[in-house]
Amino acid sequence: MSSLKVELVAADRLVWEGEARQVNARSVDGELGVLPGHEPILTILAAGDVSIKAEDGSTRTATIDAGFLSVDRNTVTIVAEHVSVQSA
Repeated sequence: MSSLKVELVAADRLVWEGEARQVNARSVDGELGVLPGHEPILTILAAGDVSIKAEDGSTRTATIDAGFLSVDRNTVTIVAEHVSVQSA
């Protein structure tokens, strides 16, 4: 099974990047789950948490203040003004 390349970008810097098997976020239209092979999408995110499930099964949580999420060829890019990342 392939993985996702995930990039979390704040207005002024790359905050985190890595491989994941799943990304969950809340868009302005509702909850969104991204798995490898997801169709290309560009959506506006609501403020809140983004959950990133790593290849090793660990989960990383990023808190954003709204922004957008794009998916293209197994690359997930999340851009927000402010991003903070916690490991679980």
